[in-house]
Amino acid sequence: MEVAGETPTLRALLARNDLRLRLEEDPGIHAGALERAVRWVHSSDLVDPTPFLSEGLVLLTTGTQFEGGGDEPGAYRDYVRRLAARGVVGLGFGTEVVRAGIPAGLADACRDAGMPLFEVPYRTPFIAVARANAEAIAAESYARRSWALAAQRAIALAALRPDGLGATLAELARQLDAWVGLYDAAGELVREHPTGGLAAQASENLRGEVDTVLRRGARAASALRLGETRFTLQTLGRGGHLRGVIAMAVGDLDQEGRGVVTAVIAMAGLALEQHQGLSRARGDLRAALVQSLLSGEPGLARRVVRDLWGPLPPAPVLVGLTDAAAARAEGIAELLELRVDERRGALFFGRGEDGLVIVVQAGDRGPIDEVAERFDVRIGVSSPASYDEFAGAVDQARVARDRGTAPVTEFSSIARSGVLSALSSDARALAAAELAPLTAYDAEHGTHLLATLQAWLDNDCSHEASARALDVHRHTVRTRLAVVERELGRDLSSFATRAELWAALRTLDA
Repeated sequence: MEVAGETPTLRALLARNDLRLRLEEDPGIHAGALERAVRWVHSSDLVDPTPFLSEGLVLLTTGTQFEGGGDEPGAYRDYVRRLAARGVVGLGFGTEVVRAGIPAGLADACRDAGMPLFEVPYRTPFIAVARANAEAIAAESYARRSWALAAQRAIALAALRPDGLGATLAELARQLDAWVGLYDAAGELVREHPTGGLAAQASENLRGEVDTVLRRGARAASALRLGETRFTLQTLGRGGHLRGVIAMAVGDLDQEGRGVVTAVIAMAGLALEQHQGLSRARGDLRAALVQSLLSGEPGLARRVVRDLWGPLPPAPVLVGLTDAAAARAEGIAELLELRVDERRGALFFGRGEDGLVIVVQAGDRGPIDEVAERFDVRIGVSSPASYDEFAGAVDQARVARDRGTAPVTEFSSIARSGVLSALSSDARALAAAELAPLTAYDAEHGTHLLATLQAWLDNDCSHEASARALDVHRHTVRTRLAVVERELGRDLSSFATRAELWAALRTLDA
């Protein structure tokens, strides 16, 4: 943040020519200490003034507390250690008041403790030093307020540009002189200033932190350190319905800095709410286009999609259907909107009756896999189909989704298990009831009627083939089948009976 006005540090105080202050040591020795901010200047000749001091002060003394004790090094050492422990940033010694110069023991104690020690000449009143520092504090405070007002005005003007949100974030990055990024509700980095301002590893780690914040779903501001870089994260939107996160490569902000960021958060939140209204309208349009495809009218969908998002993916296509609930579907839609822009003409999606419909070119399942992985949803995928077969492809995707156990299930893997595998538990109960007389008879008499019936049906009702499969005589097969007819009360010469019994056996196997 570039702010006019000099920060009130010890170095700046010593640089005031009108005060004629002189650092006791080479400035290089205390380079870091001289850059510490001076919150106030206080004077005291107490042996132990620390109960009356606060952190960040410069203490001025004439040394009367050391009179009568000679130049005993221990007294100086204990005195300076107490000051350093209290957070005093520098010690000024007024000469020609009690003694002609700075005591050597005091200089040694300050050098050992890393405490900057400077001389205040007799002709410079202590009050002048205190007033100079107070003026510097006031000047810095005025400069910060002026900067905040100017920054908020620049940000407000940026918000009036055609791309108000992007311009606002760019202006914030300029005012903070730091990287600023906007993540959407799906945790995707959608804008950053300057572009590519983060290293790849830092960007990946920050993405993980943003995902954590979004999963919590609560409004929050947080600070973190990733490597050597400090970040501040601020959520957008209301609790339970977050619209995104603004990340800034800055640490703790002062009151003025927080005020500027708060203004940007308010503008970005408003912009995203407006964007959300447009997203709902787009979602309704996409849902209508899905219905058009389902109705066998791809021509209308092609014309509308081409004008708004580019052409539909070329056939043959894969159709995916999610199981996402409404809350997750919104995040999925935001991610897919980004992918539509990146993959123009290779992706289409829209809301269906019982899930989000995702259409990609056959052989390019990337967006479907990404959605399943990032949002922990199950997705069924159809076999390759033309747009004239779109309704059937959606049905295939629904079957694959409902029967699959993996995050992404292809219909082809479900189809290989056969029609009977799709029968419900009711069908299995009916099959068990149909074959119950044979099961009971076998259990009571130690026979193999059920196995014989299955072998006979599997061998196209051939007695010879069944006998070989069972390793029995063909007359044994005939005898057993006669018992099957009697127990079931069914005529095995009827094709309908054979088909029903075969289906019952296969259903139980499935």
